Amino acid sequence: MKLKSIRLIKKYFWQLGIALAILASIAIYAIAPALTQQPVVLNLLMTAPDAQPWQQGIVKDFETKYPGIRINVIEGPNATNLLEDLYTSAFILGDSPYDLVNMDVIWTPKFAAAGWLKDLSNEFSAEELAVFSPNDIEGSRYEGKLYRVPIRSDAGVLYYRQDLLSAAGYQPPETFDELLQISQALQKKNKDTWGYLWQGRQYEGLVAMFVEVLEGYGGFWVNPTTKEVGLDQPETIQAIEFLRNTVKTGVSPPGVTTYQEEETRRIFQSGKAVFLRSWPYVWPLANEDSSPIKGRIGIKPMVSAPGKSAGTCLGGWGLGIAKSSPHQKEAMTAIRYFTSNEAQRNFILKAGYVPSRRELFNDAEIVAKYSYYPQLLNIVGSSVLRPAIAQYAQASDILQRYLSAALTNSLTPEQAMKAAAKETRLLLGKK
Repeated sequence: MKLKSIRLIKKYFWQLGIALAILASIAIYAIAPALTQQPVVLNLLMTAPDAQPWQQGIVKDFETKYPGIRINVIEGPNATNLLEDLYTSAFILGDSPYDLVNMDVIWTPKFAAAGWLKDLSNEFSAEELAVFSPNDIEGSRYEGKLYRVPIRSDAGVLYYRQDLLSAAGYQPPETFDELLQISQALQKKNKDTWGYLWQGRQYEGLVAMFVEVLEGYGGFWVNPTTKEVGLDQPETIQAIEFLRNTVKTGVSPPGVTTYQEEETRRIFQSGKAVFLRSWPYVWPLANEDSSPIKGRIGIKPMVSAPGKSAGTCLGGWGLGIAKSSPHQKEAMTAIRYFTSNEAQRNFILKAGYVPSRRELFNDAEIVAKYSYYPQLLNIVGSSVLRPAIAQYAQASDILQRYLSAALTNSLTPEQAMKAAAKETRLLLGKK
């Protein structure tokens, strides 16, 4: 009995010692910044090409204004899907080092549904959010709650050779049929020129391109509210047949089903195509002094079927806060600065990114440098969102596989979309 008591006493003091050690370490951690006046460090992961402009521009400006906070920009891989994998792995392991979360618009539902992000709904008023593009804000929500604030917008753009159209007496097309007709007519006059370039390789870019054509035919992929799937509807088959027809008629090159953005840009920029579906980044490159088509191109939203609404796929990036971050207050300070009018304006003038704040598209100094921004505002305004569902990555993979099979003639459009719709409904728990 006496021995047992001694053991209990020893165990008590051992536990007490551990508890005191933990409390002491917490106390030291809490007072260390005050004693040493070390700034709070916020970790932010982003693609390598974006890291340098951020560090030299908007981050440098922020740290000058807020010397008590430092932004540690961590360079990730160039590919956005690999960046998403790094974020996901860190969150799943439960020891994510990231405070700020730089998100592609399609990551928001997944990250929010998993409980990895702080709910920002009560941090911003309706008036504060009204300055952004409405679709950019909608793409930052999941199930009605705000998890991200847009810092860069992006949307699909239809580029066209203004010089070729004008010389032949054509206005830019408004329908899919007009796009094909003008392409074929101008190809007859320019024998070594393709009519229309699009991204057909099996990857996320294929989905982004396809949702525009699907919207233009009045179809839909997944209704995020009801989880209804529209892939096996007639409008989806029409959208696929249009793309297949561009290859059959020689309007698009046979290899278009293997192309990503850069392959299509290079062909278009070399002067070998009339139309190109791509993103805003192409404009400054196509208008460089060395470009054969400098000053010869125009932009507009994607075309549509008669009586249907045209739509361009919404892209873009926004900032959220990791729920696990110990620096919630400082992270919110950073987001408010990075998405402010002042910071975005300076960053756009230095780095040329597309703004998320609507007034900046028509800012005199910005327009003087980027004359196409007012047109981009209209294009962003007609953008469509990819479905905001937690299982987006899996749904996209299903669509990519079967859409690629239909475009490369491995399956008929009807076979492919029937299978895609069935798998997507199973994924979403729908019969």
